[in-house]
Amino acid sequence: MPKKVTLSVDPSVWADFHDFCEENDIMISKRIERLVKNHLEELKKKEGRK
Repeated sequence: MPKKVTLSVDPSVWADFHDFCEENDIMISKRIERLVKNHLEELKKKEGRK
């Protein structure tokens, strides 16, 4: 079951992100999930190079 979270985001950033997702028919929650996943994968790659 997906984890529900509460976020605080700058209103102008949220408005831009919301508009982007709406214009591209993207679910906001799925986009955030992919962004976080990609970020964590990049961090793991960098740690592997140390």
